[in-house]
Amino acid sequence: MTIKEAIIKSLEDLDRLANSIEICDHILANNYYEFAGKTPPATVSAQLGDFIRNGDTRVKRIKQSNGAYSYYLTKNEQNIGIEILSGDTETQIVKPIKINKSKTYEERDLHKLLSSYLKNTDTYSKTIFHEQSNGKDNNQIWTHPDMVGIKFLNLQTKASQNFLKSINRVDTFKLSSYELKREINSDSELKKAFFQAVSNSSWANYGYLVAFEFSDSLNEEMARLNQSFGIGIIELNANPYQSKVLFPAVYRDLDFKTIDKLCKMNKEFEKFIEQTEKLMTASEKYVSGAEKELDEFCDSYFANDTEVENYCREKHIPTNEE
Repeated sequence: MTIKEAIIKSLEDLDRLANSIEICDHILANNYYEFAGKTPPATVSAQLGDFIRNGDTRVKRIKQSNGAYSYYLTKNEQNIGIEILSGDTETQIVKPIKINKSKTYEERDLHKLLSSYLKNTDTYSKTIFHEQSNGKDNNQIWTHPDMVGIKFLNLQTKASQNFLKSINRVDTFKLSSYELKREINSDSELKKAFFQAVSNSSWANYGYLVAFEFSDSLNEEMARLNQSFGIGIIELNANPYQSKVLFPAVYRDLDFKTIDKLCKMNKEFEKFIEQTEKLMTASEKYVSGAEKELDEFCDSYFANDTEVENYCREKHIPTNEE
């Protein structure tokens, strides 16, 4: 493991708030990383600080009453008492350095970056290939999105889960639509991509436009379009965990007629809806199996930072370090 991977693994094992000393002790006890220097705690503390400064969404920290920081994984947030997290929780986001990006990677090479970012937020995502839909109409790219996602409401008790399902099953999940672009550098490119996202997401609870690079000159227009139409905007990063929501999406009710139309048009979308329904209606005995089946059907995602780095190198996706 790298030092970053060792910290992530330790926080996952601990599944609680932990300071840098506790994390370091866990790394040493499990031989996750071999420290070269004589001060492993300082190395771990410095790396934890880098997670926060670089806006890595996998790791969060809170300030304790004694002024020291404790850290935890974002995906473990539900397992940590809400009264603990109601304190001084902070994540410091730093704008990624804009660099000259190579034009050699393909738009679909970015899908795995987005699926990894979404997986870190407990969202299952699936690429929908419009060329596999029924018919040969090129305008179908305005009908369904590049990727779809679903996030389930994570209630902690069986009583509350069953109670919500008995009232309104639709409230137990949220469906999202993602229109993905390599880069958007002009006002005309932004409007075309944005209204493609509007068209493609009419069926979903949330619609997003995602790009690897947005020109800084478009911030004002993105804010206006977001306020007018409710489509969220995500800036994707070569380190997917440093991706960020520039503008949040506005919630809408599901359009079941359009969902039905998309199911008829595209078998992968229909399968995604089927897998979702299967998990929602599974009895307690079969939930874990249905969850595993959905996870295997959805897009793959990175297991660690080394995989991310190797993938970006292989696909010629530029990183902030270049």
